[in-house]
Amino acid sequence: MMTIQRTDQVVKTTVRPTVVIQSVLFTVLLLVIAAYLLLPFVWGVITSFKPASAIFEGPAKMMAAPWTLDNYAQVFAYPGFYKGLLNSTIVSLGAVLLSLVVGVFAAYALGKYKFYGKTVIMYVILAVSMFPQIAVLSGLYTMIQQAKLYDNPLGLIFSYLIFTIPFSVWVLTSFVREIPNELEEAAMMDGATPLQTLIQVILPVMGPALVTTGLLAFINAWNEYLFALTFMSQNRTIPVVIANYSGSSQYETPWANIMAASILVTVPLIVLVLIFQKNIVSGLTSGAVKG
Repeated sequence: MMTIQRTDQVVKTTVRPTVVIQSVLFTVLLLVIAAYLLLPFVWGVITSFKPASAIFEGPAKMMAAPWTLDNYAQVFAYPGFYKGLLNSTIVSLGAVLLSLVVGVFAAYALGKYKFYGKTVIMYVILAVSMFPQIAVLSGLYTMIQQAKLYDNPLGLIFSYLIFTIPFSVWVLTSFVREIPNELEEAAMMDGATPLQTLIQVILPVMGPALVTTGLLAFINAWNEYLFALTFMSQNRTIPVVIANYSGSSQYETPWANIMAASILVTVPLIVLVLIFQKNIVSGLTSGAVKG
């Protein structure tokens, strides 16, 4: 009878010094980037809780100053703040919904159909999205005046479509291209029309992409300032309202109140990102890896 004896060999691995150094340097780089990105926001939060008189006394004295909620109370007491929030919500949601409707149909056509001039259209969309706002401001102002949409949220919504539609079409087209063609073929075999295929088959699959595109477009519309300042005089959006905050005199700028208002209007965006973070990651990474 043979006896087979098993011997376990322990393999010792040594970590190279270069690997450790690279890991340390990478960690330090991440910390520096995080500090660079988060420090302005953290400083703004701290400033919003400090008295206005302590802001210009230097960092040490400002940090030693007492914390207070007076700045937030003054912001909530300002009647134009609520009106600005309402106008921003209406304009941003309107622009996002219209851009998503147009973007879905355009992305389906550009992503799934072959036709002459398709590549040119895609490059034109990309070029339009890169145009600076100031380049189209005068012509757009004339159009809005002639359409009698000045100081009208509808006019501001249509002006925002200049940058929300190209962005939505470009992102959604990249997503639609990665949807398997077998889904369309199965729908056509069942007698579905192209419109039915889009609404009943393609659209449900585009959920993560729609959330990602809509949220990013909403953030751009929510923070937009130039068009809102130019096309609105009474029904101003919240960025213009905050920028026009005035102090006790024309020579005083209430920085503490501005910081408090800025934090308040940023909180909804942070909450939306936290709620839809899984959809955002899924929408941004879709199509990156092909199975």
